[in-house]
Amino acid sequence: MAITPIIPNKRASSHRRTDSLRGIALMAMGMFLFSGVDTMGKFLTDTVHPIQIVWFRQLGLFLGVLVLIGVQGRSVLFSSNPKLQIGRGALAACSATLFIAGVGYVPLADAVAITFVAPFIVTVLGALILREPVGIRRWAAVLIGFLGTLIVIRPGMGVMHPAAFLLLIAASAFALRQVLSRILAGGDRTRTTVAYTAIVSWSLLTLPLPFVWQTPSSAPQLGLLLAMAVMAAIAETLVIMALDAAQAVVVAPVQYSLLIWGTFYGFVVFGQLPDAWTWLGAAIIVATGLYTLNRERFAMKSEEISER
Repeated sequence: MAITPIIPNKRASSHRRTDSLRGIALMAMGMFLFSGVDTMGKFLTDTVHPIQIVWFRQLGLFLGVLVLIGVQGRSVLFSSNPKLQIGRGALAACSATLFIAGVGYVPLADAVAITFVAPFIVTVLGALILREPVGIRRWAAVLIGFLGTLIVIRPGMGVMHPAAFLLLIAASAFALRQVLSRILAGGDRTRTTVAYTAIVSWSLLTLPLPFVWQTPSSAPQLGLLLAMAVMAAIAETLVIMALDAAQAVVVAPVQYSLLIWGTFYGFVVFGQLPDAWTWLGAAIIVATGLYTLNRERFAMKSEEISER
């Protein structure tokens, strides 16, 4: 699954020195690569099982984490709450697999638009689980964002393949993963969370792999799988670097460039273009998502002023 929404973390980002332009550039490069990874994943779904595709996708990050542990030692794995870290890794495996399964039947740009519902789900879960205060304006943004998603999917009209609902479940799993990230951010370092996510998700995907494994039938197919692993690892690293360089609320809007690249790749590789209703729904989702991020930024600034 594309990285989709980056949910700002108030505690992690409020005291961070920022380099906004560098962070935005790094995030943009990460989104470009992630879109390429999604495109290769969709292309491979005709011949390779989704679990095997995601296994290769996570392989690059897993190997990168092993190198990190080799350089910095096992202290990277020290966590204040390993159970939540394991749960987050399981959700990563689940969301990525469901996304690849769904995108095999749904146009790439449509799939990306649907998964952008995740920030709104995070708002709901944040209010219910973390007891975060949510004003009437943000609740309105959530409802309008869901309306945009319904416009894209148009349930009951036979326009979108039923696999679109797998994408909604994937977005929900991703949203819950972000909620766990907020809980863990107060006690664990980013590298620890990345390490657990890579190790747990790759290990869980390895369990069913023997039952679905298909030996690559050609050099191009193997090349795509390996390229996807490398590109996903680089993209993940770029996103982490972006979040280290700049505040999340600054770089988060760049994630919506996934829709541009998804449309581009969808047309060039698959000859697919979104229809007018999909563009309308996507525009609503993006607009309300940006509004939610702006409200988050305003809330953070208010907190900083009150702390002075």
